[in-house]
Amino acid sequence: MCASAIDKVLLLFPLLVVCALGLGSELRVRVRLTDGLVTEEVLEADSEKDSISVEFKQGDGTLITFMVDFKQELKIFRSLILGELERGENQYQALCFISRLGRNEIIPSESMARLRQKNPHAIRLAEERRGLEQLTMSASVNGSRAWQLSGHIHNMCKEAREAIYTTEADVKHWLDKGVDGSMFEALPHTSEVPQFQTCHATKDLWQPCLCSYGLRLEWYPCLLKYCRSRDTMGKGSTYKCGIKSCSKGYHFTYYVSQKQLCLWDEET
Repeated sequence: MCASAIDKVLLLFPLLVVCALGLGSELRVRVRLTDGLVTEEVLEADSEKDSISVEFKQGDGTLITFMVDFKQELKIFRSLILGELERGENQYQALCFISRLGRNEIIPSESMARLRQKNPHAIRLAEERRGLEQLTMSASVNGSRAWQLSGHIHNMCKEAREAIYTTEADVKHWLDKGVDGSMFEALPHTSEVPQFQTCHATKDLWQPCLCSYGLRLEWYPCLLKYCRSRDTMGKGSTYKCGIKSCSKGYHFTYYVSQKQLCLWDEET
């Protein structure tokens, strides 16, 4: 049985922290996207591996997966973008972006594993809309060697192959921690090669350019909520009584050797 303090939460919040234990769990949440469409997010937590993943489909069919590896303090974004077969494109194109995990970005895996939903048919909207994060991905990552950063990268990014990217600041951080630098390859910088246009403005499909890609995590548990209670003697205490949900957007810019690899960023 759960403690009485937790029982009070049943009236407070539809997604709550409960006392059921387990190494892993799955939660399905209906979420309204920016374009007004409703999608189903699948949130999974593995408290043994200390990881969390959030996965959902966008309105255009793109599959977005966001994974956090708490042990290695990094996060992975993967997009599987559907191709246009009539234009000779592949069935889908995979992208992976890797960066360090910041403080208070998402709740711990143990807390995520204990979340339960009171009303599975409700459509969720985030309580807090966090600002857009702009990231210049100035290095590519060799997926076959990336196990040094996280064992999750190979499984998450194997379809991306040569489209795994990270930032210069993160590379420096990992090199300072003793990671083998041979897994990284520096990409041309905008300042070093100013003649590069954005792929949006480039008409030649075989011309190198600067690609942009954006995504938004429309709903995820970002913080734990704490409530106060008093016992019969009047002594106060705090307990976990729910979660705060957030929405956050990310905008990635990176070099590609040809516009053909960035067809979603076309001039219209």
